[in-house]
Amino acid sequence: MIKIDMITRNRKQFLDLLLLADEQEDMIDRYLEKGDMFALYDDDLKSICVVVPIDSDTCELKNIATYEKYQGRGYGRTLVSYICDYYKKDYKTMLVGTGETPASLSFYEGCGFQRSHRLKNFMIDNYDHPIFVGDIQLIDMIYLKKDLGGGDR
Repeated sequence: MIKIDMITRNRKQFLDLLLLADEQEDMIDRYLEKGDMFALYDDDLKSICVVVPIDSDTCELKNIATYEKYQGRGYGRTLVSYICDYYKKDYKTMLVGTGETPASLSFYEGCGFQRSHRLKNFMIDNYDHPIFVGDIQLIDMIYLKKDLGGGDR
């Protein structure tokens, strides 16, 4: 049975999983304590995410990761669906930034996000090493957004 919990303490205990989605610890440290963390369990831990407020209308999904052996089983989509529902009462829009890879873009588009904008050279300017997914070097941050239909505090 799937269970999703908000994690309020000892967030660094999930660092191994967070590093799957954001491979530099000091980048994770920039947002880890600024938002809410959620963990999805199905017997054991499968996925984790962190959502931070941007302004009164917008929040951002800063990190979402599923252990590799559990990827492709719907855990990530279940977690995204949960957080979108959770935040629709407080925010109108959710953003997510990702590297420009077909799998990542397809995942978020399949979760109802639409491409919004890009930050040129974000990966090069903010990480201390080149980041590759397979043979693709990540250079720009691609932002997608989803209308949550909420914000009616």
